[in-house]
Amino acid sequence: MSFSYPSQPFQVDRRPGTPAVLRVQAPGDPANWAAQHRDALRSVVAEHGAVLVRGLGLRDAAEVGAVFRRLASGLMAEREAFASRERYADGVYSSSAWPANQPMCMHHELSYALEFPSLMLFACLRAPDAGGATGVADASAVLEALPSGLVHRFEREGWLLVRNYNDEIGASFAEAFGTDDRAAIDRYCRANAIAFEWQSDGGLRTWQRRRAVLPHAASGRRCWFNQVAFLNEWTIDPEVREFLVDMYGADGLPFTTRFGGGEPISADIVQLLNGVYEQHTVREPWQAGDLMLVDNVRTAHSREAYTGAREVLVGMADAVRLADCAPTVEVAR
Repeated sequence: MSFSYPSQPFQVDRRPGTPAVLRVQAPGDPANWAAQHRDALRSVVAEHGAVLVRGLGLRDAAEVGAVFRRLASGLMAEREAFASRERYADGVYSSSAWPANQPMCMHHELSYALEFPSLMLFACLRAPDAGGATGVADASAVLEALPSGLVHRFEREGWLLVRNYNDEIGASFAEAFGTDDRAAIDRYCRANAIAFEWQSDGGLRTWQRRRAVLPHAASGRRCWFNQVAFLNEWTIDPEVREFLVDMYGADGLPFTTRFGGGEPISADIVQLLNGVYEQHTVREPWQAGDLMLVDNVRTAHSREAYTGAREVLVGMADAVRLADCAPTVEVAR
């Protein structure tokens, strides 16, 4: 099925199992093209939740950064990262460092932070040999498909993210907070409703409680907005989880999630959440030069396992504060 926008020289295709796809002829200047069609592209995202733009022919990080800046009202600097990234320019990053043979499950970027992007921007400079798609899923449809009792509990309690920062696995606290100054990290945590505890070995443990369901600012639609499943210990590959527990102990995992009241989330609930996500996932394999825009509240995204080299750049744009999405849960612990 195709959707035409009469005032613009393109059509958006939407076929079962795929996100909205816009095919364009490679322009001489992708940034100029993005500036000319910014409003139309944003309208497509508002209508479909995400759009893959094919045919821009993006070639390098400088070109990608120029396109991102034309499309965004403002690019964000990442804080509280769970995995390291390479920074190409202000607001332009590599994908999170994550093993190629392990998928990154559905999530909403920085949904555990008090300030998060309302728009995600992705650009593919090199497509993998196989796999590696950035899947997307409608967060309202996911919410409606979940058991009502489970949803109501998360609405009452919110969800809790527990993190243990060290220098051996995942993002270190210096990478996550942009500094190794403990006093600065203490101030950041206090200002952002994060309980924290410095460990005797120099590591850092944090707890932060957030909302699990959020109304979309434009439509008011309730969205399943969190990283409950992705950052839970039961989503980690079983062999990796066993190794981490042996190495750091059950309370020392780099991250896990709980119900907002602190009770552990069982493996069957995590399996249920990931299963519902999969039922609502649509995907389109990357091609070099592609651009993708994703509404970060309405639409969850993932990264599938892949083989071969893969280079996808990321921009987080148009920040929204959780406090502006009242009523809110932002109790530290």
